[in-house]
Parts: sequence; C-alpha cells; structure tokens
Amino acid sequence: MSRLLFCGLMLVGWLAGCAVNPAAGPDEAALPEVSLEREIVVGGNSYDQALQKLGGVYPDPELAAYVDRIGQRLARGSRRPEPGYRFAVVNASAPNAFALPEGAVVITRGLLGSVENEAQLAALLGHEIGHLAAAHNTRELQRSPTDAADDGKTGYAELLARTGALTAELLNRSYSREQEYEADRLAVDCLARAGYSLQGAVQLQRTFSEKSAGASRRDWLGNMFRTHPFAPDRLPAVQRYINGTYAHYRSDRGLEPAAYARQAERLNATRAAYRLYDQAREAENRQQSDRAIELYHQAMQQAPDHGLLLTALGMAYLRKEDPVPAKRYLLRAVRVDPGYFQSRLGLGYLYLQDREAAAAVEHLEAAVKLLPTVEGVYLLAAAETLSGNLTRARQLYRAVAQTDRTGHLGQAAAERLRRL
Repeated sequence: MSRLLFCGLMLVGWLAGCAVNPAAGPDEAALPEVSLEREIVVGGNSYDQALQKLGGVYPDPELAAYVDRIGQRLARGSRRPEPGYRFAVVNASAPNAFALPEGAVVITRGLLGSVENEAQLAALLGHEIGHLAAAHNTRELQRSPTDAADDGKTGYAELLARTGALTAELLNRSYSREQEYEADRLAVDCLARAGYSLQGAVQLQRTFSEKSAGASRRDWLGNMFRTHPFAPDRLPAVQRYINGTYAHYRSDRGLEPAAYARQAERLNATRAAYRLYDQAREAENRQQSDRAIELYHQAMQQAPDHGLLLTALGMAYLRKEDPVPAKRYLLRAVRVDPGYFQSRLGLGYLYLQDREAAAAVEHLEAAVKLLPTVEGVYLLAAAETLSGNLTRARQLYRAVAQTDRTGHLGQAAAERLRRL
C-alpha cells in the first residue's frame, strides 16, 4: 500500500464534521416501538463510536466528574430515569451536544466553553436529557434493521457495514422545532426537580440568541444550530413556561459565577492551545503542511499532555511523508492516551511500512476495536499478511471488498484477495 494512498485515506475522515442529511421518514406513529434492551445495545455502541469520531474524551478527569455529577443529579428527576445515564465532554472545538440512546449525553469542549455558570450547564444537560425522556432520538433505531444478517454480510463485513452508519445518523439528525420546544420545557422541569435556578434556562436561551446573530454565527449554524434548530421565540417560550408552571418556585442555585470559576479556568488553560490546533487544521485544509506543523508544535508546547494535539502533529508529519517525527509524536500520543483510534491507526501504518508485523498488528487491532473503519481493517489485513496469518488476512480483505465494493479500497482488497 503506497504512502500516497494512505495519506489520502487518512485525510478523508480526519476529525471532519459530517454534513447533515435529514431524510424525510414515515410518520413516527407508524414506526415500530424500540425496546429498552435494543436501545441500550445500540446506544452503547453509538456512544463509544461518537467519542472516537469527535476527538476522544477531553483529558480532564476533574472536569468530567463535575459534568457527570450535575448530569446525574438532573437525570434522577427526569421523566425517564430508567437508563443508566452517562455524561462526557469530548475534545471537539465545534459547539454542539448530543443525546444518544441508553441515556448517553455528550457535550463538546467548544460548547462547554460558552457556559457561564452551573445553572446554565444544568439547563444544557437538562435539554439533552429532555430529548432522551421524550424519545426524540429513537427514530433511527426504529428505522434501522434489527436482524444482524439482513444484508447477507457476516463477521467483519457486518461490523463494518453497521459501524458508523447508525452513529452518524444519531449524531447528525436534526430535531424539529417542536422537539426543541419540548426539550426546553423538560429541561426546566429537570432544573426545578434538582433545585437549580430556572434562570439558567433563560440565560442559556439568551446565549443561543446572541450566538445566532453574533460574529461566531457561522460556527454555531454549522454545528449546534444544525442539529438543534434555534428560533427567536424559544427564549420567550421558556419564560412563559416558567411563569405559568413555576410561578412560586424560588432558587438561586447554580447562578453564582464563583462556583463555576474553577471549571472555567480549567478550560481556559487550554483555550489558546486549541485555538492554535484549529488554525493548524485550517492550514492543512489549504494544503499548507509546513505552516500546519508549526502551529501544531506551538499548540503541543502549551498543552504537552493532550493526546489529540500529539496525534494531530504526528499525522501531519505522516501526511508529509516524514516518518521519523511522525512515529515519535504518535508514540507519545499513545502513551498519553492509548484509547484513541487515530494515533493507533497511524502508528500501525508506520510499523507496517517498516515491516514490523507484530507491532503493526498490535496497534491496528487496537484501532479497529476502538473504531472499526474500512481503512483500519484494510491495513490490519496487510499486517496479518505480513505476519503470515493468511486465513485471517483473507477474512479481513473479504470484509473490505464486501463493504466498499465500488470504492478504491474495496477494489484493492478484492485484488489482494485474488492474489492470496
């Protein structure tokens, strides 16, 4: 496999946001009911894949525990407390939040940085809990196949066919305005039951209103407001609901800026590093590889223990066909965060190029377990061929050929399968 082919493959999905493609489906009343058991299975898979696709978990355990603590407090008083709710902050700059089946709520680093106090954060998490409580995110589950062998694929082919497709639908689906209004009301209910100030919901809507018209409007339209449509009347609608339902409710919990200041400081400490990271990605998109590497170095120096920055730097060197620094930074990335697929994939490819079969299989196997992709399975097949494990190599190449029939990799896999 040529280095040029690999570089092209890696750039295809390098932490890029997916464009939304909301399909007009059948009326929800005509869709079959989804069991909680199926929601848990699919939700668990979607959650793991979502974390990988969005840059991995933001590396701050204290911040993660803080967000989870607030989310769990809200979830206990939600309309649907059955699933074991979990909350994660992912290392993505774009402002967004997602509710996935099985009670998983994901918020990006970029959106968390726009929150000014704990009550606003609670309102944000409560809104996503509201989507789960109202089963807004089960349409894709209702429309997805339930039989693992429906399409005739088995083993790795089945895994590849299913991996990512449903996750992409769940991450990119756009809620209707009516669903957004309902989630807003349920968020207010969650705040009240958890003892938070309801002004958190009002302030959050005010922030959304400002973002929809401010200098950062394009970034928000392409992310948060793409999946969560914003309408100017959401702010007065929330205020009317509070006035009509909670006229006698009084609480200031979560409004104190000082209580949130420590968490804001933790995010602010890496804000400059990730601003450089975003600039580097833009430079890469403009084919300015030297400038991108320079910016990645500056970002990494400001946050040296952040695996995403190390991975980005290593991958930039790899795309420039400079394997020595590529391997150095990818190795550091894996030491810092062994659970991120992209660094494992790049490192596995480098070991494959060096014909170090055992190391290549180790890292590519880890990459495929973290996020099964056609690229990962193809490279793993090549590594297994190098190792002499031809039976498994055939299985892997066959899976790629079946999954990517008309694609470049699928055709390459079919050719290699014929030669084995």
